[in-house]
Amino acid sequence: MKPRVLLSDSIAAAGEEVLSRAAEVVRAPDSDPATLRRCALDVDGIIIRSKLPDDIFEAAPRLRGVVIHGTGTDLVPLPAATAHGVAVANLPGINAQSVAEYCVMAMLMLARRINFIVASLKEASWDQARALGAEARELAGMTLGIVGVGQIGTRLARICHHGFSMRVLGHQRRLEALPAEARPASLEGLVAESDYIVIACPLTPQTRHLFNAQRIAAMKPTAWLINIGRGAVIQEEALIQALKEKRIAGAMLDVYEHYRLAPGHPLFSLDNVILTPHLAAVTKESRSRASVAAAHEMLRILAGERPHNLVNPEAWSKVRSLQP
Repeated sequence: MKPRVLLSDSIAAAGEEVLSRAAEVVRAPDSDPATLRRCALDVDGIIIRSKLPDDIFEAAPRLRGVVIHGTGTDLVPLPAATAHGVAVANLPGINAQSVAEYCVMAMLMLARRINFIVASLKEASWDQARALGAEARELAGMTLGIVGVGQIGTRLARICHHGFSMRVLGHQRRLEALPAEARPASLEGLVAESDYIVIACPLTPQTRHLFNAQRIAAMKPTAWLINIGRGAVIQEEALIQALKEKRIAGAMLDVYEHYRLAPGHPLFSLDNVILTPHLAAVTKESRSRASVAAAHEMLRILAGERPHNLVNPEAWSKVRSLQP
């Protein structure tokens, strides 16, 4: 009997084809927590792009492996996974190009005031919309600050330095490991000097609410904040207040302090923020790469083989002991 693998979100056909060679594929109709609990009852593995409920392992007694269709380990309750002997794997860098391109798109949209111009063209007049273009900016010569210069940040630094002649500042724990295109900077210096700040760091106890009211207040009033890392790196209430009071130019967000934005969320009422539903990494190309890689990682786990990118190695001995 083939093991059963649940897809919390759709994956590319090429990935499903790899999975189906050795497993039965189960597709969740949506990624609502209640749906995932119900669908996970009798599966051996889950491939995810959405956050798993904290009690998923109590609801899925057969589960042996979870593979993240990307890098975000905060989508999985890791201590619970380890306690239940569930291997968790991710795909570092698999979506780096797509996310870097999203950040460039964000900066171009914000520099050219596209959100304001489109709204004005639809709701006001041609002439009023064109007038807004007078405040548009070129990226050349502006300063980009990248918080967390991993594979995404490294690609973004290269694109912006070589492609747009931007000055790039980088901040991370090991400043000596920055790419040549990013100048090392303290977080305080980066925040004070940057015209665009891109958050690309993981969520850890040290980075939770790294951008709180005090840090947001230290930004230039003309600066934009772009978050493609993890939502809780920003204290959302503090950002909303700063946006309401126009104390910074605005923000473009792909991730949020709580995974889904509920209807009526305060961010929806603001005109100086652009919102997307956690899709910076989603392109046809990255989806195809990640789907195939995730399928292979899942099949390794189900076959009792250690995955290439095991996030919780302390669970592996227990995972192996549970193999049928």
